[in-house]
Amino acid sequence: MTTSPSFSSSSAATSASSTSWFSGIVRGRSDRSSSVKMSNSSAFGMGAADFGGPIKGKNQFRGVLFKYGSKAIQVAFRTGDYQRQVIFIGGLTDGFLATEYLEPLAIALDKEKWSLVQFLMSSSYSGYGTTSLKQDALELDQLISYLINKENSEGVVLLGHSTGCQDIVHYMHTNAACSRAVRAAILQAPVSDREYRATLPETAAMIDLASSMIKEGQGSELMPNEADPSAPITAYRYHSLCAYMGDDDMFSSDLSDDQLKQRLGHMTTIPCQVIFSMADEYVPEYVDKKSLVARLCRALGDAEKVEIEYGNHSLSNRVEEAVRAMVDFVKRDGPKGWDDPWN
Repeated sequence: MTTSPSFSSSSAATSASSTSWFSGIVRGRSDRSSSVKMSNSSAFGMGAADFGGPIKGKNQFRGVLFKYGSKAIQVAFRTGDYQRQVIFIGGLTDGFLATEYLEPLAIALDKEKWSLVQFLMSSSYSGYGTTSLKQDALELDQLISYLINKENSEGVVLLGHSTGCQDIVHYMHTNAACSRAVRAAILQAPVSDREYRATLPETAAMIDLASSMIKEGQGSELMPNEADPSAPITAYRYHSLCAYMGDDDMFSSDLSDDQLKQRLGHMTTIPCQVIFSMADEYVPEYVDKKSLVARLCRALGDAEKVEIEYGNHSLSNRVEEAVRAMVDFVKRDGPKGWDDPWN
């Protein structure tokens, strides 16, 4: 997005004296993380009486900005001060305020006593070309660990947009300790980067080049600029996104049911919702969208299917419908309160 985000921060409530159900297992993993919490009399000019919800104005969120890891990029922003969180995971080139539905979603979640968390990781903005799903998963785990240890989280729902959907699938496959805190997942626009990029004229030659570089032990070396003018990209990440059965290839329409089950079947352990835009501009016209979304939902363990007629990739033209579906799912399938995730 080209619009710079404007955040208003408020004082965080005093930390709860009780520990969450994960503290004994993962405590200390995020001890070096520190929270940046502005006072009500901060330079943003927000008086105590001015606090009236998670949104102050267009592209202006109220909440807490905090560090969840040691890297400079590892910054997150939370609206609300609740013990249940929806974590938004954006796609390629995304960062804060990635989609238009985040503002009304923050308002709707606040009414249900849920926080919305947006975060930056090494792959945010132009960083995606030099990282991987594995690195994203490590940093997502750090964020969830922070929420468990510092915010006494009762559980999270992961909301992926575009390539953020691959992040969720990959993270849940790692079986990391903190993944037990994930109670449900929403995949919004789970589309194939490979099938979209196959429509571009330079892709076939660049896949061949990336494959050759990987065979020669140069997977971490950068591809020519024409491979991806938006960001520097390594041979490994280009191959992961563009090659058949690359690490990022999870939602392609030409994958067999067995291949989809192999890649997505582990998601059956949690409730899932698939929100598919029926006019997604990143899905080639030859793809039967109805058939594809049905097959994805089956592979995910009969996930809830939401088809948004005429919706575009980011659902900027169907915001109200998208938010309604997301919040209904969160209320129905998200954590209802404290319980032991190990049972």
